[in-house]
Amino acid sequence: MKQGKKDFFFEKKKQKTFGIMALVCLTAAAPIPPHVMLHGILADYDAYLRDADPISAGQRGDLAAAARWPDDRPAAVARRYATLATLQTRLRAIPASTLTGEDALNRALLAWRLDIDLQGQKFDEERIPFTSDEGFFVTPTYAAEGTILHNAAEAQTWLTRLKSLPAYYAIETANMQRGLDTGFTQPRQTAQAAARTVQAMADTPAEHAALMEPLDHLPVTMPQTEQTSWRAQALEIVRTQVKPAEQKLARFFAQTYVPRTRTSIGISDVPQGRAYYAWRVLHETTTPLTPDEIFTLGTKEIARIRTAMQAQIDAAGFHGSFSEFQNFLRHDKQFYVATPEALLEKASRLAKLVDDQLPRFIGRLPRLSYGVRPVPAVLAENYTTARYDPGSPEQGIAGGLMINISHLDQRPLFELPALVAHEGAPGHHIQIALAQELDHVPDFRRDYDITAFVEGWALYAEQLGLEMGIYRTPYEKFGLLSLEMWRACRLVMDVGIHWKGFSRNQAMACLRENTALADKNIQNEVDRYIAWPGQALGYKVGELAIMDVRHQAEAALGSRFDERAFHDAVLDEGAMPLSILRMRVADWITSRAR
Repeated sequence: MKQGKKDFFFEKKKQKTFGIMALVCLTAAAPIPPHVMLHGILADYDAYLRDADPISAGQRGDLAAAARWPDDRPAAVARRYATLATLQTRLRAIPASTLTGEDALNRALLAWRLDIDLQGQKFDEERIPFTSDEGFFVTPTYAAEGTILHNAAEAQTWLTRLKSLPAYYAIETANMQRGLDTGFTQPRQTAQAAARTVQAMADTPAEHAALMEPLDHLPVTMPQTEQTSWRAQALEIVRTQVKPAEQKLARFFAQTYVPRTRTSIGISDVPQGRAYYAWRVLHETTTPLTPDEIFTLGTKEIARIRTAMQAQIDAAGFHGSFSEFQNFLRHDKQFYVATPEALLEKASRLAKLVDDQLPRFIGRLPRLSYGVRPVPAVLAENYTTARYDPGSPEQGIAGGLMINISHLDQRPLFELPALVAHEGAPGHHIQIALAQELDHVPDFRRDYDITAFVEGWALYAEQLGLEMGIYRTPYEKFGLLSLEMWRACRLVMDVGIHWKGFSRNQAMACLRENTALADKNIQNEVDRYIAWPGQALGYKVGELAIMDVRHQAEAALGSRFDERAFHDAVLDEGAMPLSILRMRVADWITSRAR
């Protein structure tokens, strides 16, 4: 969040026998084999994740987890870090040289994850539990969308979770208060955007709340009287407990949090800000690149892409300056639709064009399908143009290509093919759904969310669209380049904001001067980078790494290079740090060259 013979350890009926207590019970007379020690650590780490992330665990069928929200109280967070430190000590006691195959890969992936997470402990990120368009207050909406109630026991579990929602909000409110008290807050404009989202949620009538959605799809085999009873109970909880808690949270944002937030936008201005940003860069790129090196990389990519853009302007037969072409794209009505339904239909048609080509490019495709859906109206104002919402094979929920249907005059059609390729297939849906289906790996690898890999693959997938033929006009090819420029500008903008002291207008200038992005999108994107330091860096860094290993494979294998097999080699073990990906592809090249 790979394939090979199924390890006995990961058979469900045996998985629980390799925890800490089981290892204690093994005879002391015989040394414990390294792979058995590793399996115990992996089982304990998966148990840790089920406790720390009850949303994901609940969607996988853990009924106890499905009744809870994440527990981010300082004491609970401290206990989790203590668990991670213990796991790291145990893992380091197993020399990497004693393991092979999947065991070696599992050790490497877990070692990287434990190390990066423990490095971040000192920054107490829980004090800022939201960004410009995401946050703890959106978690219940996503949980509702990912919940299907199959029986009375699951319905009761959902009601239990609803009842505990006010306590969850109270915990996160206390974390934000601690952030205020220590000077570790979001910028004021980010807080104001979040405040508007929370107020909109609080103002939504209980009967229309997203939290009621699971009750709208109860199984047809459940008697109607029982269905009516569950809905009535849920509505009463939402009306009398959740809505007052949302109103209280909205008041906290408006009256307490927003007035005391910082007016600067760079994270370097908070206590330990520069050290925090350096860690965020490592976390998101998985590389030793420094902020200044990333900034330089961004300027080089901007120059390269501008040259390619001019070629498409010439192909379109446009006679005028670059800025005049930008103005033409941003305002000519041929590039925009008049209704939300028309935009969704265009996206759906493109999605099927890609589906028609997929088997030529990827050998192993996921079983899970995906649909094209609108971004929920309550989130749309501050939301990106499009995004992927992972499905759940266990719950029977398809993935979702989320299209923002607000501000239609800011959603150009020439960008749509690249957006579909990135957020749907062959991008996020293919990579994430394949990882979800892995059945021989620890749970953490099924949803291992490494930005440089996950977003790097999705950006690489936009380029695959060229081979698939989904960019049919110079305008759509320019749209592809415009979105690639968007990711190149991110390298300059993110570092500029958080490391070099850029203003918001300085950051927006890169996109305004070099892309065809609409102004609404530019504002939302820059605000996202301000609120989420470092995350924007993983896209381009990851894409360039995947492109690089592909070029290495093509050069080494020549006529024996098989594109489908290469993509399977990249995808079939799930997300991973770029250094590990490079080693795996190098091994794949060696195996194919024999």
